[in-house]
Amino acid sequence: MIAKVSSGKDTAGLIRYLFDTKKAKDHTDPHLVASWDGFAPDPGRTDDFTATKRLLVADLDMRVKQARRLGRASERHVWHCSLRAATTDRHLSDEEWADIARRVVAATGIAPQDDPDGCRWVAVRHAPDHIHIAATKVRGDLSTARHWNDYLTADRELATIEKEYGLFQVVRGDRTAAKRPTRAEQEKARRQGQDKPARERLRTIVRTAVAATTSTEEFIRLLNHTDGVLVEVVHFPSGDIRGYKVASEDTTTADKEPVWFSGSELAPDLSFPKFRARLEAVGPQPTIQPGRRRPNPWHQATAATERIPHHLTRNDDRASQAHLAAFGEALDALPLLVPAAIRAQLREAASAFERATRSRIQAEHHHAHALRGAVRAMLREPAPRDGTALAMFLDAAVLVAIAAARWHQLRHHDQQVAAAQQTLLHLQAAYDQAAAAPLTALGKRRPPQQTVDRHIHHIRRAVPEHAEQVLADPAIDALTAALAKAEALGHNPEQLLKQAAGQRALDDARSPAGTLAWRMQRFSARPAPSAHARAAQARNASRPKRAPAQSAGSRSSRGLAPAPVTSTTTLITTAQAAWG
Repeated sequence: MIAKVSSGKDTAGLIRYLFDTKKAKDHTDPHLVASWDGFAPDPGRTDDFTATKRLLVADLDMRVKQARRLGRASERHVWHCSLRAATTDRHLSDEEWADIARRVVAATGIAPQDDPDGCRWVAVRHAPDHIHIAATKVRGDLSTARHWNDYLTADRELATIEKEYGLFQVVRGDRTAAKRPTRAEQEKARRQGQDKPARERLRTIVRTAVAATTSTEEFIRLLNHTDGVLVEVVHFPSGDIRGYKVASEDTTTADKEPVWFSGSELAPDLSFPKFRARLEAVGPQPTIQPGRRRPNPWHQATAATERIPHHLTRNDDRASQAHLAAFGEALDALPLLVPAAIRAQLREAASAFERATRSRIQAEHHHAHALRGAVRAMLREPAPRDGTALAMFLDAAVLVAIAAARWHQLRHHDQQVAAAQQTLLHLQAAYDQAAAAPLTALGKRRPPQQTVDRHIHHIRRAVPEHAEQVLADPAIDALTAALAKAEALGHNPEQLLKQAAGQRALDDARSPAGTLAWRMQRFSARPAPSAHARAAQARNASRPKRAPAQSAGSRSSRGLAPAPVTSTTTLITTAQAAWG
């Protein structure tokens, strides 16, 4: 059951709307189900509607007029709360709705239980699935009602009511969700033939721009060159940037100004101070040494993504929140980099995970600089052609969605859990689509049976607890091909398998052989160790372990080299294609 609370200054106007059956087609049989004393006049159950409505408004406003004579009444003296049941709930009786209304006005402080000075209120039912509570916020002693945090107190009471009445239990949030489009915004979008209201479309564009840019100036340039988007930068008297506003050109008419949204109105984490803090967390990337090969940013991003589940198991919630936010940025940027066929699924994944990137826990963004830097480097290099890099990243991303749902669940972040679970569905669908061709192509390079048998022996030794599951996976041919390639490049297949299995548990992998194949592909791209290094590895392997060694992926993340920076115009062109 959902509550919506608002304030107003026209008692008569609210009552007229609640009992209207002409303009509001969904209002059927409007009538009172409860009131402050049980004897309020009911315009819906009388032959003289107009006179009874006036009498009801006068009764509700009586204390307001008395308080105004003393200069006490607020101009916005009307309290309005709508309560709506889920579409799957049974139809409640008038008596049940009356009980719910009394409990809500008591919980919110409008009319506390057994308080003779409580505010005057009525509950109107004009549809089977919801009621409206209209009250005036002046108490019997002519003081203003104490109804602070009325939405939260109403919501807590409704959670109890849902359990007691056996109703659908709504997933509740922590007030960090982005503001939903108003009914007027939704209707305007429908009239204009838009699939989403301007607020939601602008939120997607701004989030993608944040994920793609490395400075405030580049962010503003990108938005300024985006068709259909208006940008206004707000400055302090000193000239420093104070904030920004965006609008959709389709909200502008000949006689009306555009409808502007500040960053914080789009989403809490898109306010200018929070957006700037995330940009600062990217940090400058180290320069590459002469003669050394530039690391592949897709491999860097995949390695950083693979480590996120491990970070989420630690007892540093602020760092964990930062990694989730950075992963959300990676999903926001991904539609800019992928073929059109898979873009829709990844847009949906990014849109769903947006809710999982925020909670009451304040993120310390510097913890996630590796992934942020890699994502921005990816955007400034040509996209891979064969889809292998994308499949590698999505394979790691699936596990992050699973780990994110668990992390939020332990902290009772119900809305974030649902968002992560929805993200998982889209990521799995995107992975299945992206991985099909690369896995098939890799599997066609399956080595001779004698080599396959040797690598099966390596698999049994390296991952004994998952060996049967890996060998039964249809992607086993792709894995043996990847192992053969790594061996031909001078790598130790068994050593790489152990390293791969150590970086990610295979329990959650839908295709453990595919997961290992992607990792073999990435590891074999690195230079093979020399004979001296292999001898040292063998000696170290025979010694007792004293402390966990830092993963190769972690070492490589610190060595992320800056990608060649393309012009903002190139980035804008890519963004335009992804945003449609």
